[in-house]
Amino acid sequence: MRDHTRLVYSTEQGSLKLTKPQKVEKFDEGIAKISFETKGRRGNGVTTISGLYTAENDLKKLAKNLKRNCSSGGSIKNNIIEIQGDHKEKVLNYLKRLGYSVR
Repeated sequence: MRDHTRLVYSTEQGSLKLTKPQKVEKFDEGIAKISFETKGRRGNGVTTISGLYTAENDLKKLAKNLKRNCSSGGSIKNNIIEIQGDHKEKVLNYLKRLGYSVR
């Protein structure tokens, strides 16, 4: 018998069709919200940017450019970009130059 056969019949129960992709939630009208948080960070603050609901790769590229623009470190957690330090003005100006609506 051949080792590389295609499955033609299965005894698994239920539908074997691929599941449909889940619907994307409706979000605010793409308005980026910038804030400064120190809570839970032992006094060290971070600038958070939320409300940017783009593809994951685009969000990573934007975070990388923001970190470079602010000369600081940062991360992405739950679609929220965190930049270490108080960089609200730099982030605000950078996002406006890119055409984002910022609050």
